[in-house]
Amino acid sequence: MNTSTGDRATEGTAVVTDTGARLDKFQLAELVAGDIAPGSYVNLGIGQPTLVSNYLVPDQKITLHTENGMLGMGPEAQGSEIDGDLINAGKIPVTELPGAAYFHHADSFSMMRGGHLDVCVLGAFQVSASGDLANWHTGAADAIPAVGGAMDLATGAKDVYVMMSLFTREGMSKLVRECTYPLTGVGCVTRVYTNEAVFLLKEDGVHVRETHGIRFEELAAVMDVPLIRDPACN
Repeated sequence: MNTSTGDRATEGTAVVTDTGARLDKFQLAELVAGDIAPGSYVNLGIGQPTLVSNYLVPDQKITLHTENGMLGMGPEAQGSEIDGDLINAGKIPVTELPGAAYFHHADSFSMMRGGHLDVCVLGAFQVSASGDLANWHTGAADAIPAVGGAMDLATGAKDVYVMMSLFTREGMSKLVRECTYPLTGVGCVTRVYTNEAVFLLKEDGVHVRETHGIRFEELAAVMDVPLIRDPACN
C-alpha cells in the first residue's frame, strides 16, 4: 500500500441516524482542498472531486492538471466566464489561470503515467482497507464501464485521495476489507474523504482522523473494517 501520507457492497450494517453535522459535498470539497500541500500538481477526477477546484486559494500555488490536455486550470466557469471550448475531463466549463498551458492528449497521459502528479482526487465504488481502488465498474451485467484515465492516475500519482459516500443506499459500507468490484489500482489509496469521516490508510490499518455527525464508537460499530482512532479524532 502507498504510505507516502499518513463494497464488498454487502459488508457492514445499517447506517446510524444522521445527527445533522455530516458534511455536505461542498464542505467536503473544501476540506480536501485545504489538505492539499502547497505547490502540488493535482488532478481532480470526474464527479465530486471537480468541486475541489472551487476551494483552492492562490497562496497554495496548486497547479491543476486535467487529462484532456491542460495545466493551470482554475475554478469552474460561471456566467460570462463560460467558454464552450474550455472544459475539464468531465465536460464542465472551467477557467484558466495565468500561465495555463495546453497540450496533446498523449502528452497529458505521459504526465500522469510518469509520476509527475503529486495528488489525484478520485471517486470510488469501493476502497479496501489495504488501499485497493474500484471505481470503474460495478461488475453488473448492464453497467457501462467507464475507466477513463483512472487507472493511469491511480498508478502514476504519488498520493490518491478518494471522495465518496461512505455507505450505499442499502446502508452498507463502501470502505471494505477486500473489494468485490473490478480493481482500478492496487494499494494506491492513501486517504478516503466521506461525509461522516476522514480515513487515513496506513500500514497498520485504517485510521480515523476526524468524524462529522457521528462519534468514533458509532462509526466503528457500523463498519466491518477495524478502525484505529487517531489521537486528534473527536
